Amino acid sequence: MDLYSLREQFDASGMMICFNGPFSHSIIEELGTALRNHLADENIGKAAVLDVFATYIELAQNVRNYQTLRSLGQGETAASIITISRWNSGYAVSSGNMVIKEDAASLCERIAELNALAPDELKRRYKEQMRREVPPDALGAGLGLLEIARRSSSPMTCAVRELDGPFTFFSLTAYI
Repeated sequence: MDLYSLREQFDASGMMICFNGPFSHSIIEELGTALRNHLADENIGKAAVLDVFATYIELAQNVRNYQTLRSLGQGETAASIITISRWNSGYAVSSGNMVIKEDAASLCERIAELNALAPDELKRRYKEQMRREVPPDALGAGLGLLEIARRSSSPMTCAVRELDGPFTFFSLTAYI
């Protein structure tokens, strides 16, 4: 493996941080600390730091929660990737992970639905979701994608890479 070439590709694409492998709570936490420190060194505004950090946390937790919900072990199906890169005058925060093929279509539909909403409608739906009772077996309050959509400065993008077998690779990018 030519790490120098990989580093050049990262630099050319604006990649600041990339993690590839199974997510755990401790990895999410450590990467979050590294991200905050990196953004602080770039002297960007507090609001932008908060938006990038919150989006990273939501994406990482969504991946981790999906792995738990679908009982994906620590093998290849649990391997994930998350990246934070410079994008235009802001940042792109992306995650990718294996999902069951049937789940990919509904995820893309949900993202398209959220992208179509105006900011005031996203805010209203967020508040409605916060008021709903969380089922005892839920891994979260169902606010993750709404939170990401609210913080995004452009529509989120998703991609599905078809694979052999029961899984597909799902990617989601938010632009801050």
